Amino acid sequence: MRGRKWGTIVAGVSAALVIGYFGGVREYANSVRTAQGDVVPTVLLQAESGVQEQSKNEALLASIQNEAAKRRIEPVDAVVDRVWKAIPGYNGREVDVEATYRQAVEKAVKAGEPISYIYREIEPKTSLKDLGAEPTYRGNPKKPMVSLMINVAWGNEYIEPMLNVLDREQVKATFFLDGSWLRKYPEIAKQIQSRGHEMENHAYSHPNMSRVSRSRAVQEIQKTQQLLKDTLGVDNKWFAPPSGDFNQATVDIAAELGLRTVLWTLDTVDWKHPDPSSVVAKIAKGVEPGSLILMHPTDSSSAALRGMIDAIKKKGLKLGTVSETLSSARVEASAVE
Repeated sequence: MRGRKWGTIVAGVSAALVIGYFGGVREYANSVRTAQGDVVPTVLLQAESGVQEQSKNEALLASIQNEAAKRRIEPVDAVVDRVWKAIPGYNGREVDVEATYRQAVEKAVKAGEPISYIYREIEPKTSLKDLGAEPTYRGNPKKPMVSLMINVAWGNEYIEPMLNVLDREQVKATFFLDGSWLRKYPEIAKQIQSRGHEMENHAYSHPNMSRVSRSRAVQEIQKTQQLLKDTLGVDNKWFAPPSGDFNQATVDIAAELGLRTVLWTLDTVDWKHPDPSSVVAKIAKGVEPGSLILMHPTDSSSAALRGMIDAIKKKGLKLGTVSETLSSARVEASAVE
């Protein structure tokens, strides 16, 4: 008789769990409490609690899924623009629903409490490498990052003061080195590299690339490419034509050597030695997301550098290397200072 009684109770518990209806569990618990005391109702109340917890988690998951749909940002494909030529793509963003839900459950987030969303990036279908041999003048206009492109073929006396400013401002730039300069001043190049800056290719002897033969163009790029490897251990990725002079053959040759041709969005024209305040004003007015800013180690740029960086930061833009700015990786805008 006693075995039959417990069998009846267990069957009742199973039925309550299958149905999953809170009111039914309570009613059954109360009826068994009256007949059998408090031992079995404790089991039933635990079952009810489990069902309630499952319901809460389902509501939490549904909330995260709903918010994820609102927060999704589609990626932007790389394109060849009529004016700016090859513009890199920009990653989209989506909520990692599974990871966000798992974290919320682990932290026992309650209804109405803020949820910490975990994101993952969505790569565009078309990237810069898919665009073929095209020059690049700027980063994606949706990416709040800019780069300082510092071409070095002379001006050694201003390099260290500029490096010191970059260090203080915690900014990494990209230095495009003339190969003949690199051969003469490898220790200065190593000092630049030791500060964490990107080192890239500015041909060997600063020629007008559009006016040289194909064999000379190959030699100009390739010699510096090899010097960067031998002297600095750098696998060169970018080529900046001296004086911005190039033709399609130049771009094709660089591509054959594994390099993308990069130019600039804004030019400080610092080789004319303008007043530093005018350089700062020009950058402050013209800089925008994706800008590549051309400069050299000159008196004007050395004196203007801190003001340029301040002006860029005040627009909520971050500063990074050319590789960082032209990548499709997302960057969150800085707070406007």
